[in-house]
Amino acid sequence: MTARATWLETILRHDRAALAVVVIAIPLLAWTWVVVLAADMYGPMSGASKWMMTMVWDGPHLLLLWAMWAVMMAGMMLPSATPLLLFYGGAARNRDGGESAAPRIYALAAGYLLIWAAFSVAATVLQRVLGRALLFTPMMEPATPYLAAGILIVAGVYQFLPIKHLCLQACRSPISFLMQRWRPGVAGAFRMGAAHGIYCLGCCWALMLLLFAGGVMNLAVILALTVWIVIEKTAPFGAHGARLAGVVLLIIAGWMLVGAP
Repeated sequence: MTARATWLETILRHDRAALAVVVIAIPLLAWTWVVVLAADMYGPMSGASKWMMTMVWDGPHLLLLWAMWAVMMAGMMLPSATPLLLFYGGAARNRDGGESAAPRIYALAAGYLLIWAAFSVAATVLQRVLGRALLFTPMMEPATPYLAAGILIVAGVYQFLPIKHLCLQACRSPISFLMQRWRPGVAGAFRMGAAHGIYCLGCCWALMLLLFAGGVMNLAVILALTVWIVIEKTAPFGAHGARLAGVVLLIIAGWMLVGAP
């Protein structure tokens, strides 16, 4: 006799519920965790962020640091992937005659997040390198304005490069991406999510470096970057706005260098 599906299994098979999970629930949970962590770091430092004050970065602490980055990337990047997820949900259901697309929606999101989880490994390594060189403080902030200005220059220059705009165009055209790269099945959805994640990484990795300039746990910087990435990917002026953002970043970098001691 087939076991009766649990309420959780029933929810997870429902297309709309799947979209709600990846578009709303996961980003909301990620943001909740980031806010709690940031509030504790800039507050009593007695709770969630206490482990970051360690002087010994062993395996468990590095894993926690990676998890912090991975959760933060999920909260920041999934909102910008919402158009892709929504279009895919409708297209997958229509192609299969109304059959539930929930497993493939989860697979698409998983492939996308895998790329940002890999980026989180690189961010973790970079943070430890900067920390060992005494260029980054235990509060996850740059120890010198020259480091912050250098990061701003890298991010600003990247906004003008052809590869930035090639990747941005792919991110701004989810329907075109789906038409050109459609793959059937759960495995195909996962590969499509990873492919889109690579374009997204190519578009936004330099902007993510700004977390090192403004403070990794600075909620104002995290929120501003999240909003700006959504604007670049979805607003009519997003492509031109990317170059404008580059100009602004270079101006701020110059101002910081002039005012540095």
